[in-house]
Amino acid sequence: MYMPYSSNPHLPQLRAEAVRRVRYEGWKVREVARHFRYSHGAVLNWLKHTPEYGPYGRLIIPTASSRPHHHLRELSLDMVTRILELRRERNQCAEILHHRLLDEGIRVSLSSVKRTLKRNGISRFSRWKKWHQYPPRPVPETPGKLVEIDTIHDGPHGDRLYVCTLLDVCSRFACAEPTIAINTHRSLWFVERACHHASFPLTTLQSDHGPEFSKWFTKRIVERGMAHRHSRVRQPNDNAHLERFNRTLQDECLSRISRNLRSWQKEIPEYLRYYNTERPHMGLNFQTPTEVVRSY
Repeated sequence: MYMPYSSNPHLPQLRAEAVRRVRYEGWKVREVARHFRYSHGAVLNWLKHTPEYGPYGRLIIPTASSRPHHHLRELSLDMVTRILELRRERNQCAEILHHRLLDEGIRVSLSSVKRTLKRNGISRFSRWKKWHQYPPRPVPETPGKLVEIDTIHDGPHGDRLYVCTLLDVCSRFACAEPTIAINTHRSLWFVERACHHASFPLTTLQSDHGPEFSKWFTKRIVERGMAHRHSRVRQPNDNAHLERFNRTLQDECLSRISRNLRSWQKEIPEYLRYYNTERPHMGLNFQTPTEVVRSY
């Protein structure tokens, strides 16, 4: 980034004029300094440069950037070399490299190690990572205007089951599908199923930052005429309605049945029918989601 130490637009031409008077008209350096009201040292520095042609053919000495060429606390070449050597040994993460450097008596911060790896193009940070935008949260005035989507994880890592969940904030109409794996394709399939079951169009989907709601998912959602919004970081209330539904589904359904995919595939649809058509909701003035949808 260009960072000039002066914003005076006439200063480049003034420098060239001062140099011309010293070199070609025989003025003394101190005379030129007094005439232009600059220091003697400033004029000496101008004389080190050769004027060049600027706009309209005028001779100028351009204003250079004031950015320093080196940081006062930059890492030494030996330290950078050691960081890269340790990385090449076992391709370990920055945290491990930082710990090993401290064991060797090299005092360096973790952020400096990460910066060194990134600067040399060997960081594990993906350049394909999508930086999410956070447009204004739509007001759920009508069904489908704001629909929250999430995934329930249940069980240990080697034996885990998932439930894709979706909730319309206005009517509290909910959908859920059990599955043994999650990915962007499965999430898109679930949204299409939800669109088929809902009696109203889905306008805006809101999800967390899980891998199943990545860039590919967003692109496919937009192609289907919907918008995709990610919940804001460190704002747990953004998906509060769906998180409450997830707990209700776990307390009233999943905790009462066997934990296997076949039982979930049988019991979850039956519970959803009860949840959407019979269960009264305090947040809806003891109405059911189906009754709220019919009122619009």
